[in-house]
Amino acid sequence: MAILKFRIYLEEDDAVYRDIVIKHTQNFQELHFAILKAYEFDSKHKATYFRSNDNWQRGREISFERYDKSYVVEPLIMADVTIGSEIRDTNQKFVYEYDFEKHWVFLVELINVSKEESSKTIYPSVSRTEGIGPQQYGTKSLLGDKFADIEEKYDLAEAAEGFGTEGEDGETETDSEEESTEDTQEEEF
Repeated sequence: MAILKFRIYLEEDDAVYRDIVIKHTQNFQELHFAILKAYEFDSKHKATYFRSNDNWQRGREISFERYDKSYVVEPLIMADVTIGSEIRDTNQKFVYEYDFEKHWVFLVELINVSKEESSKTIYPSVSRTEGIGPQQYGTKSLLGDKFADIEEKYDLAEAAEGFGTEGEDGETETDSEEESTEDTQEEEF
């Protein structure tokens, strides 16, 4: 049984990607849910794949379901199409679009084909994570969701310009710390 490894890039930033291994007999719907899980997205929105070439041009559509839009050619349905049936060459590419309003676009590229199936792996599976993925509904900081809690707890918006009211006599804590450090250094010599 062939194990396919796909690298799923965020369209805007190729330094952010996830590698997913999947059996060639599994379908595009399973890959769809694996991509969403790898990027920590929910599964509430519309999604579709497009068969693609080396220039990332969109070809035949493989859709989650038939949507109310005009199609040049009827789309294939993800649940009915095995991944192996759509692999045309060893560098096969797909464009994956999720949430047609937000237009999350991912570039899906086949990077490896292996015949060795791991008995410890439940396919599909994320085999590598690189970079901080985007937050589905907004921006994601290094602290992630924890930042909102910190901001609320310390009310960081209040001192937005970086100036507080401490040291009303004109002396700040850092000034007095520097003076005491200088005094200590002079005494040592």
